[in-house]
Amino acid sequence: MGDIAIRVEDLSKLYRIGPTTSRHDTLRDAIADVGSKISRFIRRPTTPQLACQNSNSNDFWALKGVSFEVKRGEAVGLIGRNGAGKSTLLKILARITEPTTGRVEIHGRVGSLLEVGTGFHPELTGRENIYLNGAILGMKRAEIRRKFDEIVAFADIERFLDTPVKRYSSGMYVRLAFAVAAHLEPEILIVDEVLAVGDGAFQRKCLNKMEDVGKEGRTVLFVSHSMPAITRLCERAILLDDGTVMREGPSHFVVSSYLSSVRGTTSVKEWTDPEKAPGGEVARLRALRVRDQNGQLADTIDIREPVFVEMEYDVTKPGHKLLAHLQFYNEEGVHAFSAHDLDPQWRRRPRPAGRYISTVQIPGNFLSEGTIFVGAGLEALDPVIVQVYMLDLVAFRVIENMNTDSARGDYAGKMGGIVRPLLKWSTQFNPNPR
Repeated sequence: MGDIAIRVEDLSKLYRIGPTTSRHDTLRDAIADVGSKISRFIRRPTTPQLACQNSNSNDFWALKGVSFEVKRGEAVGLIGRNGAGKSTLLKILARITEPTTGRVEIHGRVGSLLEVGTGFHPELTGRENIYLNGAILGMKRAEIRRKFDEIVAFADIERFLDTPVKRYSSGMYVRLAFAVAAHLEPEILIVDEVLAVGDGAFQRKCLNKMEDVGKEGRTVLFVSHSMPAITRLCERAILLDDGTVMREGPSHFVVSSYLSSVRGTTSVKEWTDPEKAPGGEVARLRALRVRDQNGQLADTIDIREPVFVEMEYDVTKPGHKLLAHLQFYNEEGVHAFSAHDLDPQWRRRPRPAGRYISTVQIPGNFLSEGTIFVGAGLEALDPVIVQVYMLDLVAFRVIENMNTDSARGDYAGKMGGIVRPLLKWSTQFNPNPR
């Protein structure tokens, strides 16, 4: 028990869709309703699945029988599609929403940064809200004062410190809210996908701060659609889908499983109907295919062998210069590299109408093992007019046998990185160094 920060057991949350028929006709009814709500917090109910069976067509279960544990000092990512139940779960953990069934144990002071608009009193100034939030966390005024200047500097709102926060922009609001949540030393920090409101520089600043919080031994529960952020900050991740826990484990494994299920791993994407093929008035994409060194469609490639990606497209309006290009992403959503068609036969030359197939070769011993997702783009040049830009159209998996002459050598552990080139090494030996 002593090493557990958060324990969730059989947690479910029911929302009623549409108008409800119940109302409080008397004071006794209102008191009875409050009493039933309180009782749900202090008792462990029957199996949530049984409760679900008694629901009607107007019921929506945002969470269904969710169970997991988070240890003290652990950073855990929470991922899943929109509507999977992530935000509902965080609101229950932050005591903003009550569960319908189940049990939650939280051991430690919680600081939460959820959706924009929660946590601050709009009529109070930034200064006043800093002290208010600290008091809510149970901190003494002297403790808050000690952190005050650091919070203001991090949020970069010194000019507006004595302005009511209702006049803040969404970016200013989030900067201050994150600074307060991260700097007032909660033992458990819960952060939802609100960092998207800030600019890129502030997002990196927040991620660095969250990394520091984790290194200090505090517990972090982080929801994000940025898979690189999840894998960078969290050693473990939980995948939610349709209100249930689908997978739990090391973040790289869970993220890979999630992206594969969302994007698929098909090695070919074709549009047989030219009217439905994506494109503009100059060109239309007809197919994208992954082939092995034998010219066969392939969704699995040996790490030592080359892989060929071909783009088939129609030029429907002649006289334009075209640029075909491919985008390659790894299973964590990181943009690995781009490949632009530099074939001298057509580079900077106006294209006649007709069918084209442009193929790029990626050498063996270049990509790291894992799933690679490929997107395609077509642009007319002078002026630039985008005809096609589509991500995650096809995918292939790079595999490696441990008994090969790849860049892995004799090392059997996990090797990170997006690329893994087999580079030339040389070693000098001197048996009698001075």
